[in-house]
Amino acid sequence: MTFIPLAFGLAAMVATLAGGLLALRLQHRIGLVLGVTAGIVLGVALFDLIPEALGLAEGRWPVRGLMLFSAAGLGGYMLLDRLLAGIPRAAESWRGHLGPAMLCLHSLMDGLGIGLAFQIDTAAGWMIALAVLTHDVADGVNTVSLSLAARSEAAARRWLLVNGLAPMLGVVLGLAIAIPSGMLAPLMALFAGAFLYIGACELVPRSRALDPRLWTSMATLAGMALMLGVTHFAH
Repeated sequence: MTFIPLAFGLAAMVATLAGGLLALRLQHRIGLVLGVTAGIVLGVALFDLIPEALGLAEGRWPVRGLMLFSAAGLGGYMLLDRLLAGIPRAAESWRGHLGPAMLCLHSLMDGLGIGLAFQIDTAAGWMIALAVLTHDVADGVNTVSLSLAARSEAAARRWLLVNGLAPMLGVVLGLAIAIPSGMLAPLMALFAGAFLYIGACELVPRSRALDPRLWTSMATLAGMALMLGVTHFAH
């Protein structure tokens, strides 16, 4: 049982590194890549995490209560994003490191989510891990792009390595923390809200800014359709 989440932690590390290498090699196509990833993340939230949370509630959590957790996940992530955006960046020495550092922290939380989900329910762990894997590709892309914009390719590679190790550490921490089984449904709803924000408010606008063609929006829809098919056959 422990091997499976650790394997997903390793896969998340590989996905992050792959996303970063993709950004380094195919910078002219980053917009399209982020478009597909945005659709996948949104699809996981809409077609798996929220329905799964509702199914696991089993009368212990009302629908409005679970939606409140989803709203909390979205709103909490939004507030954190706004708070970090408002931090003064006067010192040039650390300005280029702030964004990649926050992405590494987010990857750590992704791994923590995998570990927590797997110790409660294996099926939920698999789907949380799938969501994390798709988002970690984008994390790798974003880490490299932010580093390249502010500093250098060498800095981008260093931050990519740190971000690659973060989800594995998060999985280990998640497996070491005991969570009551009744908390799985609200946790999944919380993750769903966070993924909705990441997909709709971070990845979609970034992909649009990098590539405003209709093809990028179609790629997002294709990513959502892919997750609709995956979750349909999985269930």
